[in-house]
Amino acid sequence: MTHQVHAFEPPERFVAGTVGPPGERTFFLQARGGGRLVSVALEKVQVSLLAEKLEELLSEAQRRFGVELPESPVSVGDNDPLDNPVDEEFRVGTLGLAFDVDSATVVIEAIAAGEADAEVELGDDEVDEDDDDDEPDEDLDRLRVRLTPEATREFIERARRVVNAGRPPCPLCGQPLDPAGHLCPRHNGYHR
Repeated sequence: MTHQVHAFEPPERFVAGTVGPPGERTFFLQARGGGRLVSVALEKVQVSLLAEKLEELLSEAQRRFGVELPESPVSVGDNDPLDNPVDEEFRVGTLGLAFDVDSATVVIEAIAAGEADAEVELGDDEVDEDDDDDEPDEDLDRLRVRLTPEATREFIERARRVVNAGRPPCPLCGQPLDPAGHLCPRHNGYHR
């Protein structure tokens, strides 16, 4: 089975977005460029962590390599919905980040979730000759995007807006509030 590397260096558009109502949203990373459109699904926490780690990566690049960073965007930026059709290429299992000093760009790589549960167990007398763990996910699909620091800042801001656009948290327990309320553990199970 062959794997695909969807490379956008640089993309025309790279955003985080959602499909569905709050509480039932599916999160996507979507890259567009060169007549191609690739959407990969991931979890809300992955989008949140990606934004956080990208901010840390930019700060570290500035500290170590003297890279000039743009200020956080004042304008709203790209607030358009995801491009249609939103067809999931794969579900993201691993996210990788790097800073390319030569081109002063950020490289984001989303790697498909592996088939860890589908491994065949070996008997006592069998030896696994192909036990190279140098690159365990080299046969998995990937989305690779190369962004300028400015485009990275815009991505971070949009990702944070998308994550925060969900259901508001309960002021007592912090769990998301559904439109019909929720069973708050701080009220011993009474609706709030």
